[in-house]
Amino acid sequence: MTSPEYTDYLFAPGITSLAITGSDQRFPARRVYCVGRNYADHAREMGHDPDREPPFFFTKHPDSLMPSGSEFPYPPGSEDVHHEIELVVAIGQGGVDIPVERALEHVYGYAVGLDMTRRDLQAQAKKMGRPWAVAKAFDHAAPCSALRPAAQIGHPIEGRIWLDINGRTCQEGDLSAQIWSVPEVIAYLSRLFVLAPGDLVMTGTPAGVGPVQRGDKLSGGIQGIGTLEITVS
Repeated sequence: MTSPEYTDYLFAPGITSLAITGSDQRFPARRVYCVGRNYADHAREMGHDPDREPPFFFTKHPDSLMPSGSEFPYPPGSEDVHHEIELVVAIGQGGVDIPVERALEHVYGYAVGLDMTRRDLQAQAKKMGRPWAVAKAFDHAAPCSALRPAAQIGHPIEGRIWLDINGRTCQEGDLSAQIWSVPEVIAYLSRLFVLAPGDLVMTGTPAGVGPVQRGDKLSGGIQGIGTLEITVS
């Protein structure tokens, strides 16, 4: 069966993209995958065993991405929205069943992201055995810094990751504390999905997650990669 040929669209398709540090080009986002509980201290604070179990994933919509310096509108339907600072990996070369030892060849670059979460709705979903979509994939749920190409900074395996709220440090850790490394995450994910250029992988958060309020100023970063700032409105 052949695909129909389209000469026009009913409406203009939107393309979400990220800035690239030092470049006029932009990185078009295809999919956003997120790794759950990838730091032992965060797993413990959420009441889970941090033993090295197989990683699990959820997704966000690409149009949930928003750049550093933006206002994050407090989402409807929730009274308990939490911050989660994360390393973001940008896939530049696709593949399936990618070997761990070749995984970094598929990485274009890295960024700093926030996995904003409607924690009360997530708790309800967990209790009822339902998906997390309403808790994780809402509008503006993925603030993200500009990308730093791996060709410029290499592939960081350690470095401070932190988040301050109104000048007070709330989250702090090190990339070396990830349960599953970036190559392992890519290899595992590529056994579940066909990865393609434009895919983004949010790799989990260290301990210290907590609520945000309207008017809060969030400022975070990862050593050697970049910083991210948003204001909750």
